[in-house]
This record gives sequence, structure tokens and C-alpha cells, in this order.
Amino acid sequence: MQVSCIPLAATRQFSSLFLNFISGDETLKPFYGEFPNLDGFRRQLEIKQLDPERRRTLVSVLEKQYAGLENQPDIRSLLDEKTFTVTTGHQLNLFTGPLYVIFKLVSTINLAKRLSREFPEHRFVPVYWMATEDHDFDEINHFRLSGKTYTWNTSQTGAVGRMDPSGLKALFEEIPERLPLFEKAYSEQKTLADAVRFYMHELFGAEGLICLDADDRDLKASFRSVIEDDIRHHTAQRLVAECGLDALGYKQQVTPRDINFFYLKDGLRERLIPADGGVQVNDTKIHFSDAEVRDLLEQTPEVFSPNVILRPLYQEMILPNLAYLGGPGELAYWLQLKPVFDHYGVPYPVLMPRNFAMVLSAATRRRISNLDLSAEELFQDETHLRRKYVEKHAEYSLDIHPELGQILKSLEGIREKAARINPTLDGHIKAEEQKVKNWAERLERRLFASESQNQETAIRQLSELKAYLFPGGGLQERTDNFLNFSLADPAFIPKLLETFDPFRYEFYLLEV
Repeated sequence: MQVSCIPLAATRQFSSLFLNFISGDETLKPFYGEFPNLDGFRRQLEIKQLDPERRRTLVSVLEKQYAGLENQPDIRSLLDEKTFTVTTGHQLNLFTGPLYVIFKLVSTINLAKRLSREFPEHRFVPVYWMATEDHDFDEINHFRLSGKTYTWNTSQTGAVGRMDPSGLKALFEEIPERLPLFEKAYSEQKTLADAVRFYMHELFGAEGLICLDADDRDLKASFRSVIEDDIRHHTAQRLVAECGLDALGYKQQVTPRDINFFYLKDGLRERLIPADGGVQVNDTKIHFSDAEVRDLLEQTPEVFSPNVILRPLYQEMILPNLAYLGGPGELAYWLQLKPVFDHYGVPYPVLMPRNFAMVLSAATRRRISNLDLSAEELFQDETHLRRKYVEKHAEYSLDIHPELGQILKSLEGIREKAARINPTLDGHIKAEEQKVKNWAERLERRLFASESQNQETAIRQLSELKAYLFPGGGLQERTDNFLNFSLADPAFIPKLLETFDPFRYEFYLLEV
């Protein structure tokens, strides 16, 4: 695999907040804990601990979730106080979802390996936090393979992790390629969460990856105090609203609610909202009095599902976690949450960007070379790129500004001369000047159009290249599935593991 990198800023794909964060902007330091470098991890190791009882609960839950799977990761190592996790999370997309999900997991695994080398007295375990409680089915019900989008149609509702994946067998009749790993996962596992764990374990289990489904009664029980405080006092809403990130000119990433929990039952995940003498489940007739809420917390804490505001805190309270790896959108909303962590006395994890990449075939790389494009030019807006390309490869210059400047200079001399003879002609001459400018603009467009026709073949190839590398106008990694590459090269994931450096904050171009 041939590798080259360009600065993230050169891709024009990342927000100023994200770029300023990874560059160490001093104004953002109050909004996070340690910076994502080795010194930051050294300090994080000094402050992060997890109560032994919570470690035992975590191990017990994971052992149940991994029951029946062969070649299990070393779950019991999490009982050791010198063992820590580094975590990434994502929704339960079909067939792993867009390519960047694989990038997140590879980045996390490689971070654990790097930390193990740097701090050999400790052990580091990569964790995939499966967002099993998410209920936005439309975001995960499809995947893109070989330029075609395949969609899972089902009437199931509620938390996606609890859905029955057996209906996915209809998709295998549409997909021309044989995908035995996924066929086995979706046909033999009872829930989508179990299916995702199954195939992720096959793909990454040998690398020590642990997949955690936090939709669990015992884990939620350790979160009771936060749930009750949020329902009764709306603490997180106040803290996040007052975090102050917007005062620096950055847009608020997430909006806290009075109650930052959903009510979770089979087929239902709906917001809890304050109501007289208790809480109401939004858009339903379900109501709980204060006394009933206390009973739910005691008897069935698993019915409370944290939203984006409190899910990160939940994660850090049940894991011996040092770092969270995510994309620019995720890290942006995490930067609003430090006051919540401070309030509950939970160490804020190291925030770390995942690796970003675009995969190029040898044929695509040759086309880029034939079109005489640089890596940075690939990321330019297509209209701008086409114009620059035509101008660069035109046999004669399309720039008429030097000649236009001479004409306008002459008109200025005429206007000055006329003003001395008849000042009332000034407006007339200015109007003629504007006509000349308008004519020059039209001429320039016609010259460009004519030259574009002369370069029609190259321009078509450029447009096709942009469409291929940026499906729908977005980054390839956010649309294409990893199977587009691993079916042709079964060593695709091992090569990513060999290539990605979790501390290299650049954009990778990978030729496979």
C-alpha cells in the first residue's frame, strides 16, 4: 500500500473548531482535559481510575455478551487496575456501514498498541462502544457497495440494537457478491447488536477489540445517581448551556434538554419531558409520578437511555477509559461537555481524532497523474477545479485582464479630457466603461467555454474522477463500504493496521 498525506486543512472538509482543536489553540484549552499526545496520556494515567466493583460489573456483562463466541478477547484483564481502555463508538450500520467506521476501529486498535509500547507497565484494550440504543433507523438501514445503495426495509421500531436482523436475508438476494461472514451474522444472531458483535469480532477480535453493548441493567444501575439528578434538577442542561464555547464564535454543536434521557422499551425509545408531579414520555400517554420514577430507577434502570449529552458521561463511568476517538462532529460536541464531567467528578478523557483517508486504486492514481492533478487539487470545488484545469492546459492564455486594463486606462484618459471640455459627459463615459467591462466578462466566458470544448475529454474525465472519489459531493469514507476494497484485497484491513498512525493528524491517500 503506497501512502501519502496532506494537511487536514488542505482538504477543506473540516470545521475551524476541529482544526483549531488539533492545532492546540490556547483558547480551547478550558474545554477539554489533556491534549492528545503522549505527554497527555502520561498525565491521564495518573488521574483515571475505576472502582473495582465497577470493573467486576463490566467484566460480568462482557462475559455474558461474548458467551458462545470463539477466541474471545481477554475480557478478564479489565479486572486489573493497571488495565485501561481506549474507545470509539458508532451506530450499528449494516455491513459495518461507511468506510470511516473501519477507520475509527483501526485508529483505536493502533492507539492501544502504541500506548502499550510507550507504557509497558500498563495494558490497553481497544473498545468499540456499539450505539445499540440509537433509534434513528433511517441513518443505518443502508450501505453502498460497487456504486449501488442497498436498503433494509423493516417495520421494526425502537432501539436498533434490539431489532431482529433475520429480515436482512432478502438483501443477500440483491447483492451479487457472496458475503458469508455477514450472512452468518445476520441469520444466526437474534439481535442486530449480537450480529454486529459477531462480525466485528471476526474482523478485529484477533487485535484485542472488545465490543460493548451498554444497553444493560447492571451497567445502568451504576448510573442511577446521574439519572435521578438529571430528572430532578436538570443539571446537565444548565452546565452545557453555560459552557461558553459559543462565546468564542463557534456554533453550538448539541442542544441540551431539561431531561437528557429517553424512555426505552422494546419498540420504543422516546424522550422524557418534565410533567406535573413526574415525567411524561413524549408523544405518548405514558406518565410516571416522582414515586414511580424512583421505583423505575430501583427496579428497572435499563429503561432510562442517555442522549448525546449524557452518553459520554455514562461511558466514562463504566469503563476504565483514557481516550475517546471520533470524527470532527463528535469531538466538537464533546467540547461542550467538560463542565458535566467536572460536576460529577469524572475524569474527562483524552479527545483524539480518528484517522482520515481516501482509498485510490492504481488505475485511479494513474488517471490523477494523467490529468496532472495534485493531491490538494482533488479536494477543490469541482467548478473551481475545472476552471483552473482549463486555464492551466489552454494553448493560449484565457486571461484578458491585461488587455482590458489597457482599454480602461485609455477610457480613463478620454474621460479626463472630456471632463475639461464638457463635464456633463462624465456620466456617459462611465456608462461606456461599464459596457466595456460587461463585454469583457461575456467574452471571457465565451473563451472559457470554447477552450472547455477543446478539452472536452479531459474535463469529462475530471468530472468522472470527482464523482467517483466524492460520491454525492462528500468524502469517499463517508459513503463507500470497506467491502468495495476488501473483496478485491482480503488484506485490506491488515494493511490499514500497518499504515495508520493514531498520532498523525493528516489526511491519508492510500493506493491499493
